[in-house]
Amino acid sequence: MPSGYSSRDVGDPSQIKKNKQSMADLKLRRLTELNNRLREDLERDRIPVSQAAKSIISYTSNTKDFMVPHLWGSVDKREDPYAPQQSGGCCVVM
Repeated sequence: MPSGYSSRDVGDPSQIKKNKQSMADLKLRRLTELNNRLREDLERDRIPVSQAAKSIISYTSNTKDFMVPHLWGSVDKREDPYAPQQSGGCCVVM
């Protein structure tokens, strides 16, 4: 009576060892890259949220926004960076 089961061909033990080593190397490389990214994040300069909020409030209070005329008043056409530029045509002749 023939058996329906056969033993698995495991292959060369040195090849299995190489595959395990390459997987270990891959895991080590990924962990090293993650560690480097986390170190870079840790070295980044940080400021408290309260200081950042004060800075934003100061900037928005002291910088004119020409897109909000009801707050800053009307803007002279020469000072408005969003106004269409007046030109005599598309070409400049010198």
